[in-house]
Amino acid sequence: MSLQMTMLSKLRCITIDVTGTLIAYKGELGDYYCMAAKSVGLPCPDYKRMHEGFKSAYTDMAKQYPCFGYAAKMPNIKWWKQCVKDSFVRGGYDYDEETFEKVFRRIYSVFGSSAPYTIFPDSQPFLRWARQKGLLVGLVSNAEYRYQDVILPALGLNQGSEWDFGVFSGLEGVEKPNPRIYEIALAKAGNIAPHEALHIGDSMRKDYLPARAVGMHALLLDRFKTPDAENWRKSGAPVLPDLVAAQAWLSAEDVPNQETVREMDGLN
Repeated sequence: MSLQMTMLSKLRCITIDVTGTLIAYKGELGDYYCMAAKSVGLPCPDYKRMHEGFKSAYTDMAKQYPCFGYAAKMPNIKWWKQCVKDSFVRGGYDYDEETFEKVFRRIYSVFGSSAPYTIFPDSQPFLRWARQKGLLVGLVSNAEYRYQDVILPALGLNQGSEWDFGVFSGLEGVEKPNPRIYEIALAKAGNIAPHEALHIGDSMRKDYLPARAVGMHALLLDRFKTPDAENWRKSGAPVLPDLVAAQAWLSAEDVPNQETVREMDGLN
């Protein structure tokens, strides 16, 4: 019998980021804002201006009312209404109240469905494999309640078959990169020791560093060939192209060093 241990045998739990890791946005923000405007007979807003408007409106809302208004006890729909209204105004579109209400309702319902998202083909098999191996699987995401209740199930990611527990910032009042969100995940997994858990994500700042800060193992996925990935590797982080490679990495005897990770990266 081999004395080498797999990473898998050291773990009791895997936590995983959602957007960019398990699912991705389809199309551009402008596509959905354009559809909503056209549905009430308005011309399509300028994509670039809407994108910039949304970015600054979202950043400001997240600063003013973090975790989708959790501390302020702001209803989710109210948080998004203010954010979307602001996005249009900053993009140069100031609709009257009645028109905006119709446009907003369309946008809010689309983003509360699976329509703007696509699931990576390796997501469901990986999560099922991990659970089959006896690991607890937790989702850790800066997202609101509709991810848990509507969007993920509609994409085929169900609690009980693909994942065991979720830590969503809108429901917990803590968001990444605050390491506290990972402590909440460990508690939900049954107060397991950090070294018995691995976090998989696509952001050095939000996923890798805070998970490592609480003592968890961590792994970064580079699905989109980001220029940052080279720096991630240089800093010593394991970086893999997808969850197929992550499954191989977890199952490899003697936890792979950077060389092995590079080889596996090169195979894809």
